Amino acid sequence: MTGTITLVGGGPGDPELLTVAACRALATADVVFLDKLAPQQAVADWAPGAEVVDVGKRPGHHAVPQQQIEQQMIARARRGQRVVRLKGGDPFVLGRGHEELQAAEAAGVPVRVIPGISSAVAVPAAAGIPVTHRGIAHGYTVLSGHVPPTDEQLDALVRLGSTLVVLMGIGTLPQLGAGLLRAGMAATTPVAAVERGTAPDQQVTTSDLAGLLTGALHAVRSPAVVVIGEVVRLGDASRLEAGHRVAS
Repeated sequence: MTGTITLVGGGPGDPELLTVAACRALATADVVFLDKLAPQQAVADWAPGAEVVDVGKRPGHHAVPQQQIEQQMIARARRGQRVVRLKGGDPFVLGRGHEELQAAEAAGVPVRVIPGISSAVAVPAAAGIPVTHRGIAHGYTVLSGHVPPTDEQLDALVRLGSTLVVLMGIGTLPQLGAGLLRAGMAATTPVAAVERGTAPDQQVTTSDLAGLLTGALHAVRSPAVVVIGEVVRLGDASRLEAGHRVAS
């Protein structure tokens, strides 16, 4: 008898930000395939009887290739197990969740998606930064740091004037900053990097766009979400003192 695969968005890190549906799926899971950015404590709290398979990816190191993850999940489901794929944030926001959905459907395995709170919005909010604000930013764009924008895309982003939220982009920030400056974004545009957002040891580091080229955020480590835009000035002043790393 074929089991099921449930793709679960684990939210930005704090296990209290899991959805009710996510907790229910974990509670009935036989096996959990766990991402690095998924809330680790959630598995211990909500799926104490499940087998946990760590398939987390680290920068520059994918211990378990994506195709192999999909094959393992499908194999477990075909054995009749209830499989949960617990991912950080939302599984469809730079999380390769839809690739896993397609693989399960192609294999004839029942699959369900449980959306999660995206770190692209929740992590800035944890630092008091709204990604939109009336009269300042009427939209936001989420970028992957793994895929550098082309010059045409950079020009369009600058013309759009929306908030930029960069995920998985700490290692490529100098290149992104240089590209945005070439495209005409003001060197004084504020930037905030929020490390370990929503966790007890969350830290916020601020700079401006020019500072990205001079290593102002060199001490920032993943996981971190970077916000570029005037909305950064609206953040909690106690956390956003320029040039300082401030614990929450």
